[in-house]
Amino acid sequence: MSGLFYNLGRMLRPYVRKAQWVWQSAAGSDADAIRLEHDVGQDLARSIRQQLKPDPDPQIAHLLNDVGSRLAACVANELRTFSFEAFEGGEPNAFALPGGYIFVSRSLVELCTQNQDEVAFILAHEMSHVIRGHAMDRIVTNSAIALGSRFISRGAITGLLNTVGIRLLESSYSQDREMEADKLGALLVVAASYNPKAPAVLLSRLANLSPSGPESNFGHYFSSHPSFNLRIQNIS
Repeated sequence: MSGLFYNLGRMLRPYVRKAQWVWQSAAGSDADAIRLEHDVGQDLARSIRQQLKPDPDPQIAHLLNDVGSRLAACVANELRTFSFEAFEGGEPNAFALPGGYIFVSRSLVELCTQNQDEVAFILAHEMSHVIRGHAMDRIVTNSAIALGSRFISRGAITGLLNTVGIRLLESSYSQDREMEADKLGALLVVAASYNPKAPAVLLSRLANLSPSGPESNFGHYFSSHPSFNLRIQNIS
């Protein structure tokens, strides 16, 4: 693992390299880990912004920042920071980058009818992937695969995103990790004093929109998650 972190640090940014990454993997503090994770996410976010079209609606931006800030204030680890950005897109989508960079499509916000309580669950779910380390694990795993296959010819992790783009970030987590993100997300919703019934209400409404196969109507974001019914049972 120390060798992997050495390679990641050497490739990712000029000032996050060599001994610092090796030391981090072996003896770094929680603060060090979160700071370096933020550096990773910062570079990845820059690459993502080149692939996505930002949503220009200030109301959507205000909604995400207002709800997101309220949720972030309830995160137990005060070293964690989060940012929230909306992008234009045809189908509902959201994903989290290491370091707390959360991206949400306008269409997903509209699917929540811009309801703060429902948007809170979407954001809290993605934040939970960061808090539990899922977002970083996915980047490290895919980068390790890329290194092993010499997929990144110029030696940059951002090259992985430039090649496979959003498809990497849309790739589903394991069902267990999605369920874990739902559970923690629902707890964050309650901690931030949003409607505790909002997660189940949102999932139930989405499940009922198309009785013949609800997930198929909402694109990859929902189809890559466990079924709505399983998710409702999980947070009940």
